Amino acid sequence: MCQPAAAPRARGCRRGHPHGRRPNARRALTAAGALLSLLTLSGCFGSPKDDSGHHASLAGRPKQRPKSTIPYWVNPDGSAARQVAAYRRKGADDEARLVQKIAEQPVAEWLGVDHPEGRARGFTKAADQVDRDALLVFYSIPHRDCGQYSKGGAVDGDAYRAWLDRAVRGIGDRRATVILEPDALPHVVDGCTPKRFHAERYDLLTGAVDKLKGLPHTKVYLDAGNPHWIKDPRRMAGPLKRAGIGKADGFALNTSNYQTTRANTVYGKRLSALVGGKPFVIDTSRNGNGPAPGKNDPQAWCNPKGRALGERPTTETGDKLVDAYLWIKRPGESDGTCKGGPTAGRWWPRYALDLARNAIRRAG
Repeated sequence: MCQPAAAPRARGCRRGHPHGRRPNARRALTAAGALLSLLTLSGCFGSPKDDSGHHASLAGRPKQRPKSTIPYWVNPDGSAARQVAAYRRKGADDEARLVQKIAEQPVAEWLGVDHPEGRARGFTKAADQVDRDALLVFYSIPHRDCGQYSKGGAVDGDAYRAWLDRAVRGIGDRRATVILEPDALPHVVDGCTPKRFHAERYDLLTGAVDKLKGLPHTKVYLDAGNPHWIKDPRRMAGPLKRAGIGKADGFALNTSNYQTTRANTVYGKRLSALVGGKPFVIDTSRNGNGPAPGKNDPQAWCNPKGRALGERPTTETGDKLVDAYLWIKRPGESDGTCKGGPTAGRWWPRYALDLARNAIRRAG
């Protein structure tokens, strides 16, 4: 199985609005025949496809969504899919059906410090094999998460540049969309990242945008927080411009947070008007019930109860400025060691069940 980047992810700055994220412990890639040896070298193993082009393995494995609705790859051996298989083996059919609602959607694959080239190549090859695009998150910026739940990242700027070169080589000429460095800019704006690191951070982000846009089929969205974190979009506009929004395809909102789609859309349009009309994407993975109510919990962002899956990933948003609703945070993975959760980024079956169950109740 593939070992994703080591450090979990959450945001924990006192002045910000933290939110958990980051890749889970183990995530397998799937590919056919000719790719198997490459994925094995990358630390992964694959499973064969059936005649329809879908990956064939355990009965009921998730298949690819229609490209017209969402072009991104569904990993048929992700954490949710493995949980579904485990529930079925022990006859827990109701639980399996609930978690299947997560397993059947494309979710982002997070690239941290470890093995960026092999993992980027493996994910993009697996997606390309079934004529889909890879959805990736680059998450290795130095001084990541201000030393909180998801601290880590490259040790310095030179290490990040080398990491970036490897990740870019891994993508190559295959189709990919990259959400670039969640929290990196908002943590500059809110002061959580010390000032002495700001100039370097801007340089690293602009360099990343340049290199990714130098690839033939890669889109790039700079992370811009959420409307409950940097509440005045004018504070985000300048940093986005300095970080290379002019060359990027747009910006990303609500990564790993719970703010409503409507709130993000309103905020995103205000921010777009300040940065040349750039479009944006919204993370809808867990915002079905919006943020947790009340103001008494200083960690309301961390594994809040009663949350639900949001809109399914789609490029059919009905709004020309909203490029897509995406599941950037992987539903079912913990925000951090709060409210009984495991470390950030670890798969948490109970939370996955709650998200899916609450989505059904909301729809009903």
